[in-house]
Amino acid sequence: MLTLADTHTRRIEGCGTPDQVWQSWAGLNELPAISAHALVPPAARAVIVAPHPDDEILACGGLLQLLAAQGSELLFVAVTDGDASHPGSPLWPQERLRQVRPQESALALQALGLALPAWLRLHLPDGGVAGRTPQLSATLAAQLRPGDIVFTTWRLDGHPDHEACGWACASACSASGATLVEMPVWGWHWAVPGDARVPWHRARRLPLPAPLLQRKRAALRCFASQMQDDPSTGSPAIVAGDALQRLLHAWEVYFL
Repeated sequence: MLTLADTHTRRIEGCGTPDQVWQSWAGLNELPAISAHALVPPAARAVIVAPHPDDEILACGGLLQLLAAQGSELLFVAVTDGDASHPGSPLWPQERLRQVRPQESALALQALGLALPAWLRLHLPDGGVAGRTPQLSATLAAQLRPGDIVFTTWRLDGHPDHEACGWACASACSASGATLVEMPVWGWHWAVPGDARVPWHRARRLPLPAPLLQRKRAALRCFASQMQDDPSTGSPAIVAGDALQRLLHAWEVYFL
């Protein structure tokens, strides 16, 4: 079983696995399909725990539209403000990111057609969530109800903040009687088709009709800080090219 100690095997450096490789793998189409209704049954509340502003759209922007359409109660938890994404950038200093990135999330949810949802902002240090895992778990457990469905990033996703959120949510769900659903984000970067490090036996595929996928694309364009190059440092966009396309397929994958 993989653990946090195996992070070196899940690097998110470089370009990662090209999107074309994933698109051509028949295994993705063979994953069992699931509906939003099955993921979040009637009367259940969906709690979306995002390590950084944009993870909630990248990982489950299609599902969010379906949940809104079926009238599910939603609670969003922003673990960090994402203010460490551009180290040393004159264009994107931390204070500006701290203000802009939550605004980008709000605009993105509007682009999905969601009414202003309930937010819980925890302001944990971007890049330092692993050191606050017990605190995060306790905070989440105090907010959760039995029967909640908690969506967060996969415990073995490769990004330390993503993994810490996954472990904290797993602990909080165990303590509260909520159900955990994990979502790969950076896993698509370091993994390859059929990768034994990925729990494919737990994976379910949520199909996204074309209108939902189009709105998800539009929502992601709201994250200018992450989707555009930084001319002040010469750094490329943080989420672009294959990194973006890997999360804009006509389906989303959830680990049950």
